[in-house]
Amino acid sequence: MTAEFGVSGHFGEGFDGERLQQWVTDLRGRLQTGPVTLGLVFMAPDYFPYAPEVLEILRVHGQIPLLLGCSSTSLIADDREMEKASGLTLAIFHLPGATLKGCRITQAQVEEANGPAFWHHETETAADGTNGWLVFADPFHLDCQAWLNQWNEAYAPAPILGGLASGDPQEQRTQVYLNGEAFEDGGVAVSVGGDVRLAGVISQGCTPIGETGTITKAQGNVIVEIANRPAYEVLMETVGKLDEATQRRLRGNLFVGLVINEYLEEFQRGDFLIRNLIGADPNSGALAVGALPRTGQTIQFQRRDAAAATEDMGELLARVRRDLAGAAVYGGSLHCCNGRGRGLFRKPDHDAGMIQENLGPLPLAGFFCNGEIGPVGDRSFLHGYTASLALFVKK
Repeated sequence: MTAEFGVSGHFGEGFDGERLQQWVTDLRGRLQTGPVTLGLVFMAPDYFPYAPEVLEILRVHGQIPLLLGCSSTSLIADDREMEKASGLTLAIFHLPGATLKGCRITQAQVEEANGPAFWHHETETAADGTNGWLVFADPFHLDCQAWLNQWNEAYAPAPILGGLASGDPQEQRTQVYLNGEAFEDGGVAVSVGGDVRLAGVISQGCTPIGETGTITKAQGNVIVEIANRPAYEVLMETVGKLDEATQRRLRGNLFVGLVINEYLEEFQRGDFLIRNLIGADPNSGALAVGALPRTGQTIQFQRRDAAAATEDMGELLARVRRDLAGAAVYGGSLHCCNGRGRGLFRKPDHDAGMIQENLGPLPLAGFFCNGEIGPVGDRSFLHGYTASLALFVKK
């Protein structure tokens, strides 16, 4: 891993144009490997009135040809998670041989889209012209699920990573940024192609319990049978085999994991899409889940809490460290659920700190999200309680 190809930092003062100019000039001066290729910026809501001016200062004095990002109530830079912070975080990267294409996404486009060719035309990017997408979107004025379904059809298996902006929830107001413009709806995206690819770490904060099973009857979002037995009976049997301490930790923390790619020889962390267990009916034996499970799909029950989230993140980071051994990793962007951070782990800097411990030193910028975007198998999904890490890696 290397920190030579990017730098990042947090500007936490109240807005002052001259101080910001000096700060970004100094940050740019620390990048010695080559010209800036890409900048990622995340701003706190107190900067909303100044966003266009801020973006222009960053672009001019940071010499940033392509700049994108979004707003958030909590910011991430390097190994620090600044919850309820002021100001902005910025990362600038020199990505050798990268082909980058930025674009804007609107609700009107989502409603007009009539197939993959529509998005290939709108983004000026064909399916074979990208190695992956980094996306930031407003959750209040864009049908993000419909958009993501369309982009999966247009670009899978290329990964789509990123997150949904946050701001003042009472106002339902966020911002997304592309170059010098600030938008309060839609999304912004950059295609990463050429000699650089995106590698993702999608930590959904769970650890498996019990054994895997096969769904033998499902109706809509209801699992009726697992292994030809009532699903509720299988759940109770699984929980009953756990020790009392683990059973206590399961209360309010029980989820389901659904395998996306059934053609794998064996299933491990990262192969399961984690979804809520909405309800259970002892009389019918059925389980309602926050997904549309299918007959024949592999399922495993999951526990989500701070310990499980730490275990999950640790194992996934160790795996990506092994997978990327010897590869040049230029930097990353981290997108954490608002439900993580101090509220979950009871200490600061949990996810960013673990990333630096396992992959660092790594130039990193990011934010806390209203929803996280990342792949499971060969498709990308919207997640909750997740840390979605996008890494820029030499192809």
